[in-house]
Amino acid sequence: MENRFLLTPFFLDERLPGLDSLAAPDWQVNRPALSGAETQARMISLYRPLADWLADVLRQGQRPVSVAGDCCTTLGVLAGMQQASQTPTLIWFDAHGDFNTWETTPSGFLGGMPLAMAVGLGEQTLPEGVGLRPLSPAQVILTDGRDLDPGERTLVEQSGITHLPDVTMLLDYALPPGPLYVHFDTDVVDPQEVPAMNYPAPGGPSAETVRRVFRHLATTGRVTAVSLSAWNPQMDSDGRSRAISLSLLQELLG
Repeated sequence: MENRFLLTPFFLDERLPGLDSLAAPDWQVNRPALSGAETQARMISLYRPLADWLADVLRQGQRPVSVAGDCCTTLGVLAGMQQASQTPTLIWFDAHGDFNTWETTPSGFLGGMPLAMAVGLGEQTLPEGVGLRPLSPAQVILTDGRDLDPGERTLVEQSGITHLPDVTMLLDYALPPGPLYVHFDTDVVDPQEVPAMNYPAPGGPSAETVRRVFRHLATTGRVTAVSLSAWNPQMDSDGRSRAISLSLLQELLG
């Protein structure tokens, strides 16, 4: 399957120029002029072209790969998949749950909410702004998620999504039929190996363990979309986090 890459060098609505160097000559860069005074309005103006690009790539029979500075861009990816009439199982690799709502979050951080948003819980401004219809919780697998806030943990348990706390559980897990969308937040890897993270969570799987799981998913031949939430380039002085993360992405792409 031919891969098409789109780089969105932003963290929420703020430019993240340290990611610009990732863009190879054949990559496209999503860097529109953002409109609106409010953060979420600006993010919607960023995610709409992402969704349109992704839908177009899928319609051409290619695999879209979205690389960005945060996990909220997944809402644009999902909206694009729906535009292209794909209903995927979403496999979400993350040290965190990203499953907070305004009622559960201790920090008020919007970047800790996108997976809950995707299934119709909590804040819905972004999903509605990009035309995303809520996913069924049965379509969602959160794996790792070792660092959950107390209220978030309760919400995960009650929501109906599948939580596999050990990424190797995917090796024997009976995945539902149909297309797979894999989201890879690079902080899922043990921060001793991939340290350039804004919100490092101690522990977690080794890069080699994640590599093995990605290799397994790649062999299904059903991964039709991929997104990566990047390390912090300003913290990656030796380039180690970038090198390991991109090698894992290539493993997933087969």
